[in-house]
Amino acid sequence: MAIARKRQISLVDTKYYHCISRCVRRAYLCGEDHFTGQSYEHRRGWVEDKLLALAKVFCIDVCAYAVMSNHTHLVLYVDDKKAKRLSDKAIIQRWHKLCKGTVLTNKYLQGEVLSKAEQLFLAATITDYRERLANISWFMRLLNEDIARRANKEDNCTGRFWEGRFKSQALLDEAALITCMAYVDLNPIRAKAASTPEDSAYTSVKIRLETATRGKRQPKQLLRFSGKPKKHMAKGLPFELTSYLELVELTGRCMRKDKKGHIKNSTLPLLTRVNISLENWLTLTSQFSRVFHGAVGRPASHEGYCEHLQRKRRANVSNCEKLLA
Repeated sequence: MAIARKRQISLVDTKYYHCISRCVRRAYLCGEDHFTGQSYEHRRGWVEDKLLALAKVFCIDVCAYAVMSNHTHLVLYVDDKKAKRLSDKAIIQRWHKLCKGTVLTNKYLQGEVLSKAEQLFLAATITDYRERLANISWFMRLLNEDIARRANKEDNCTGRFWEGRFKSQALLDEAALITCMAYVDLNPIRAKAASTPEDSAYTSVKIRLETATRGKRQPKQLLRFSGKPKKHMAKGLPFELTSYLELVELTGRCMRKDKKGHIKNSTLPLLTRVNISLENWLTLTSQFSRVFHGAVGRPASHEGYCEHLQRKRRANVSNCEKLLA
């Protein structure tokens, strides 16, 4: 039985979530349909452009993503504190970039005088918009609806393009986060759609590498790496960019069937820090979605997460103990 979305999202425990959307009716998000010979490769650009555009408006940052032939992988960071800091005017302006808004919100932006009753209704609307801009369900809804409409129009058909719900997984600690990000960035290599991370089109790792090779430190459209965790830490991923890119490269090399790679622990500082063995790491980065079907993190992280959401059943505990402990 599907679990209600509000019982999967707990920002008290973590702001990082892994989201997966899959197509139905053997629909092609991109790639080439072997039955008809038609290419849908251009749809990858649709998804990437819409994803990064939404990230500029929402108070949700993109940590990692990969656009595959019939599904997408996203790792998102919910910045609810930013949503609370924004002024009422900024909230309305952001929402109007996504939707038309209401008569009252448009009157407010035009500087028209509102009655007390209108001000009350406007305040309720702004509160609603503020919550939506830090809501993963609204983010995924606007992303998937746009792609579905464009794909159905191109295919000259109606009906569902995506499965009824996107899948979301809470990433409860650093070990779960770094594992999932590497799993997402290595998707094209596992699917034999690319041979190296820099050749993995429409992925976050490709953007990070391209930005680095141009002499710039990090891409603005993705959540930046802030380095090793410390007491007073700026917003960003709690890892070093160079270490992460090296980790993805070495892991991808090990996963190739025509090479038997061996990675020394000394060359993988991230694995040492989050305390994941090399054997478990290779299992996690190749079978993340198969191994875990709910919140991911060490057993200690699960306790608070389940307590806050009032969930008695703790999925994935055995696999978390075995692979992340």
